[in-house]
Amino acid sequence: MGISNETVIGFKSVDFHFDLKRPLLDEVTFNIRKGSKITLMGQNGAWKSTIFKLINGNIKPKCGTINVDQKLTIATGYQVVLPEDKELSVSEFFRKYSRDTDSFNIDRQIAEVLNAVDLKAPLDKKIQAFSGGQQARLLLAAALIQKPDILLLDEPTNNLDTAGIWHLTDFLQNYENTVVVISHDAEFLNSFTDGVIYLDVHTKKVEQFVGDYHDVVEKIKRNIEKENMANARLQKEAQAKKDQANVFAHKWGKLRAVAKKMREAAAEMEDDMVDNRKEDKTIKDFTIPLQENVGGVLLEINSVHIMNQEEVVVKDVEVQIRKDDHVLLSGPNGIGKSTLLEKIVNGDESGCKLAEGVKIGYYRQDFSNLDFEQSVYDCLRGAASDELSEQDLRSKAAGFLITGEIMKARIGDLSEGQKGLVAFCRLVFLQPGILILDEPTNHINFRHIPVIAKALDEFKGGMILVSHVNEFVWQIRMDQYLDLD
Repeated sequence: MGISNETVIGFKSVDFHFDLKRPLLDEVTFNIRKGSKITLMGQNGAWKSTIFKLINGNIKPKCGTINVDQKLTIATGYQVVLPEDKELSVSEFFRKYSRDTDSFNIDRQIAEVLNAVDLKAPLDKKIQAFSGGQQARLLLAAALIQKPDILLLDEPTNNLDTAGIWHLTDFLQNYENTVVVISHDAEFLNSFTDGVIYLDVHTKKVEQFVGDYHDVVEKIKRNIEKENMANARLQKEAQAKKDQANVFAHKWGKLRAVAKKMREAAAEMEDDMVDNRKEDKTIKDFTIPLQENVGGVLLEINSVHIMNQEEVVVKDVEVQIRKDDHVLLSGPNGIGKSTLLEKIVNGDESGCKLAEGVKIGYYRQDFSNLDFEQSVYDCLRGAASDELSEQDLRSKAAGFLITGEIMKARIGDLSEGQKGLVAFCRLVFLQPGILILDEPTNHINFRHIPVIAKALDEFKGGMILVSHVNEFVWQIRMDQYLDLD
């Protein structure tokens, strides 16, 4: 079909806020054309998902207008399965989201969308019984069964293995309808993106760019450099005017009037300065300290339980993880990687033995090991040692872009990306003997990933890592490989 000149989604001067003192969107204007494939880009916490909710009509703008072609249908592929959907069977799940009421048609459509996402799923199997990667495919299939004219995808590659990402990429490249995607996977986005809508978390405004993802990222970088150079020039000129004004202000007569004009000129220059793009900050380099007095074999794995053709089987392995041993755990979606990691953390995997007294730093992909009712401050304070001063705690948190305002927020109210940064900051305070990391790049802004990779590469304790993002894994030293397939 290709891209047409017809606009299917239009925002004009849209404002949105939950709290008048904290606007989320300020006079946002953009248009999306029929058949285009658009990336919605912005720093963690830029409320990109809010744009989706406004498009869907789930929330209404406070000011401005949103025009969506009423003849067109919209479906959203969400990041995570809703809690109330987890108890549904596959058949019940798709019947909930299908717009068709004919039972025979629905069964045929279920088969078609499962084939489209390359997933074999028994119709009577509960959604919660699927792995994270399989649930990601089910979420996409639930959007596709609605046969949307406009498909909104929120972090669709999270939890997908390499084969799943390739399949999704191929699907989107050949998909003829309009697509808007939120994702931090640069290579995935670059494979199909026609343009980018860039949401600035500081100014609450958007810029719209045409081109592939890598080109747009470069354009944004050049724009920021130009703005910073212009700001520096204006600041220098304004300061010179102020200095002259201070000299003339002490003179008599006409020189005082000249001083006043110079101050006014300096103020105008400062008004012309654009706000620095704080959303483009990257987290600071950090180190995850190693637990004191650990040594020898920290974790021994002799056997693991995995899924094979819907059956649980025992696989004999031989892995010993000592201090400074990094292990990459691999295998396709559904084989049981996340389940194995959880069992190791909880001490429930009979073939795994953790050395006494070794602290585990667990990064769970859905953050369910965090207390969503806790404040960010209480979460971090609880992980830190009693000796850590209040100033040091807040200083280290600031390195992860965790501001004083975020410190006061409930963890459950944070964006997924912000939860990820809190989880990494917590690992720093925890000082573990062994790290267990399940898809730690999910939801994380691409700018932060090299910093995180460097910290993990330099970690002196034991580590088990699950990640399907090759560019991330390649930056981390791996000493052993455990393939469950």
